[in-house]
Amino acid sequence: MSRIRAAVLGSPIEHSLSPVLHRAAYQELGLADWSYDRFEVDEAALPRFMAGLGAEWAGLSLTMPLKRAIIPLLDGISDTAASVEAVNTVVLTEDGRRVGDNTDIPGIVAALHERGIDTVPSAAVLGAGATASSALAALARICSGEVTAYVRSAGRAAEMRQWGERLGVEVRTADWSAAAGALTAPLVIATTPAGTTDALAAAVPQAPGTLFDVLYDPWPTALAAAWDERGGTLVGGLDLLVHQAVLQVGQMTGRPGPLAAMRAAGERALAAR
Repeated sequence: MSRIRAAVLGSPIEHSLSPVLHRAAYQELGLADWSYDRFEVDEAALPRFMAGLGAEWAGLSLTMPLKRAIIPLLDGISDTAASVEAVNTVVLTEDGRRVGDNTDIPGIVAALHERGIDTVPSAAVLGAGATASSALAALARICSGEVTAYVRSAGRAAEMRQWGERLGVEVRTADWSAAAGALTAPLVIATTPAGTTDALAAAVPQAPGTLFDVLYDPWPTALAAAWDERGGTLVGGLDLLVHQAVLQVGQMTGRPGPLAAMRAAGERALAAR
């Protein structure tokens, strides 16, 4: 029986949960001839890795720092990926084409939809990195009003306003020193590294709206724990990871990704860390 291969690439890659999620999907779907691995690949090594892929390869997941570096090596990318200039999914088609997509954006929307959040009148974004631009692209689909981005520098503020113009989102920027003000928004998306929002935990209001914190390890963050304690709706990084992986499985295998099985596998893996 010939093997059909898929993998996640990035650097560092050792702690990626993608193999756990995709292998759980293959098991649930009965895809015994599919395998999913992880490879430590940086930007310099990416062209050689891509050149070495054979016909047995069906798809790739891309994490940092490869989401933009992969684009010149592909035959085409989706409108969704082009909107943020970032690819996290590559499908290798039977006719030999390599096509990129971004499942982070619809993954954010799907994770919110699962919690009953379909539309919001306004939102706040904490941070201004690559994940923040994906958050803005997701908000373009569900937010009817203004998005306030809390950032640390004038340069980052300008970048977020430019992303807003490109994505059709009304973006106002504010200095990070005022980030406690974000917590009264109906939807807050925290895209910052671990520890960055810990100081905001004490400022969570008594009746908060929805917090989407993209971290999953460690979990909960101090902000997420305070949010949950005050009765707010909480969406975590594992929710995003699972939903975007569900979409990847669907694209790579042609079969709907099994959400429940993949989430359970991710929860078990995190609990074992």
